[in-house]
Amino acid sequence: MQPDSELDVTIILSYFNVVMQTNQQVNKAKFFSRASSRQRLTAVIVFLAVVGFFGFFALAGHYNSDLGRWLGYCGFKQKYGLPCPTCGMTTATLAFSQGKISEAFYIQPACTLLCCVLVLIAFLAFVTAVFGKHFRFIERFFNEVKVRYIILALIIIIAAGWAVTLARALAASNSYR
Repeated sequence: MQPDSELDVTIILSYFNVVMQTNQQVNKAKFFSRASSRQRLTAVIVFLAVVGFFGFFALAGHYNSDLGRWLGYCGFKQKYGLPCPTCGMTTATLAFSQGKISEAFYIQPACTLLCCVLVLIAFLAFVTAVFGKHFRFIERFFNEVKVRYIILALIIIIAAGWAVTLARALAASNSYR
C-alpha cells in the first residue's frame, strides 16, 4: 500500500503512533535527552568519585606507597598460602591508574575489566555533566536488568579473575618443587 499524498503519510504515521508501543515508534527513538539539573549533579559526583579513586591510586603508585599497610594485608593468603578472590586487585588498580593496562590485566584480569567499566562510567558522567546529554540507554538498562543479575555478573567476573590468579599461584608453587 503506497500513500498517495502527504496527508495519507500523516494519517498512517498517526495511526502507528497510537497503535504501536512507545519503544516501537519511529519518531520517539532518541539516543540522548536533555539532562535535568539533578542528573547533571549526580554525574558530577560520579565523575569526581571515579577520578578521585584513580587519582589516589596514581599518587600512591607515583610515591611507591605501601598500600598493604594502609588497607591491610590479605589474611586469606597469609592463612592458606593461596590468593583470595580479590588478591591482586590493589596492585592491578595501581598499574591501571598509571597507564600500565596490560600489566594490570596480567596481575588481575577481573580488576582490569572493572577498571575499564569505571572509566566508561566516568566518561559518560563527564558528558552528562558538561554537555547536559543524558543517555537513555542507561535508564533502559537499569529498568530492564535486575540488580541481582548485575551482582551475579560481578561475582562471575571476580570468580573468573580468581581462577586465573589461583591457577597462576598453583603453577608457581608446583614449579618450585
